[in-house]
Amino acid sequence: MLANPPTYLAYDPATRRVRLDPHEPAFVQNPYEAYRWLHGASPAFFWEDFGFWCLGGFDSVNRLLRDRRFGRQNPGGVPDTRGTATDRRHLAAFDAIEANSLLELEPPVHTRLRTLVNRAFVSRQVERLRPRIEVLANELIDRFEPHAPVDLLSAYAAPLPITIIAEMLGVPVEMGPQLLDWSHQMVAMYMHGRTREVEETANRAANDFADFLRRHAKERRQNPGDDLLSLLISAQEDGQRLSEDELISSTILLLNAGHEATVHQTGNGVRTILAQGGDPRRFFTSPEATAKVVEECVRIDAPLHMFTRYAYEELEIAPGVTLKPGDLVGLLLGMANYDPLAFAEPEAFSPERTDQKNVTFGAGIHFCVGAPLARLELQVSLKTLFDRLPHLQLAETPRFRDTYHFHGLETLNIKA
Repeated sequence: MLANPPTYLAYDPATRRVRLDPHEPAFVQNPYEAYRWLHGASPAFFWEDFGFWCLGGFDSVNRLLRDRRFGRQNPGGVPDTRGTATDRRHLAAFDAIEANSLLELEPPVHTRLRTLVNRAFVSRQVERLRPRIEVLANELIDRFEPHAPVDLLSAYAAPLPITIIAEMLGVPVEMGPQLLDWSHQMVAMYMHGRTREVEETANRAANDFADFLRRHAKERRQNPGDDLLSLLISAQEDGQRLSEDELISSTILLLNAGHEATVHQTGNGVRTILAQGGDPRRFFTSPEATAKVVEECVRIDAPLHMFTRYAYEELEIAPGVTLKPGDLVGLLLGMANYDPLAFAEPEAFSPERTDQKNVTFGAGIHFCVGAPLARLELQVSLKTLFDRLPHLQLAETPRFRDTYHFHGLETLNIKA
C-alpha cells in the first residue's frame, strides 16, 4: 500500500493533479522525499503550481529529451507569458538575447549554431585545460584563511568556473564578479513566481551584458587572438558565420551556463561526500575512481531539476495524458535520477554502481554543450580540495536556496 504523501503535497489520484508549492521550505531542502512518493503514486502528473504536465520517470524523461516531436522553441512563436504580464516591452533586451540563444532554438538554426560553438567544447579540447584548472584550484585553496571558516561557494566553487570560462572566451577575468551578477540576474527569469522587479533587473542585466560583449567583440575583430570569442567570430559553417546578435547570445549562454550549474554541483558534491564520513580521499584514488565519484554526485544531487519542452504535435506522453501542439511539459531531471525502476537503491551514494547513468546534462540535440568542461572542472576541483584538505568539515549545516528548479546551496561554510 502506498504511504501517505508528505504533508505539503496534495494529490488527486483520479486526475493525477498535484498541489506542491515549489517554495515550500521542506521541499526546497529535500525534494527527494516528494519525488520518492510520486514515483510510487504516478511519475506522470499535472503540477498545478506550474500549470503543466510533468514526467519524472527516467525512461520517459530520457526518451522525451531525444524526441524531435518536442522542442524548446514555442511552435506558435508566442513569447513566454509565465511572468507578470503578457506585454513584454520591458523585456526587450532580455528577449533579444533569448531569440538567438542556442538553448531556445531548434533545427536548422540550432544545428548551424551548435556546430560552430561545439568545436571549442569537444572533450579533447577541454582536456587541455586540466593543468590550468589544477593550478587555479590550488591557488584558490591557498587563499583560505587557516583554521577559519570559509564559504566554499564564494571562495572556491564560483571563482573557479567563471575564471576558466572567462579565460577561454578571452574576456577580462577581473570582470568575473560583474559577469556573475549579470548571470544571476538573468537566470532568475527561469524560476517559479518571478516578479516585475526580477524581470526589469534581468532586462537591465541583459542589456549591460550585451553592450559589454559588443565592445569586446569589436576589439577582438580588430585584434583577434586564440580565444573562444575570436574563434566564434571567425568560425564558418557552409560559408555562414554567426551574426552579431547570434555571437552575443551564444557568448552570454556560454558564460552563464559555463559556471551557474557547476557552482551548484560543486557545492552539492562537497556536501554529499562529506555526508559519507571517513577519509574523503578514498573516493579519489585514481582518475577512473574520480570520474565515477563525479558521475554519482551529478546523479544524486543535480543542480537543475526541471527542463521544459513544447509539444509540436498532438501526442500521448503517458497513458491517458495527451498534449496538444504548443503545450508545455516539465521534465523532472532530479526526480528521474532517483527512479527506483532505473537505479538500485537510488538514494544511496554508490560511485561503483553498475547502473550509473543520469539525465542531469540532458539528452538529444540539447545535451549540454559544456558537459565535458563541467565534468573536468568537477573532477579536478573535488579531488584537489579533498587531497589538500582531507579533514574538511562543515562549519554549519548548509541550506538550499529557494530557487527551484535550480538546486544549490545558499552557502557552504566549511573549516579545515
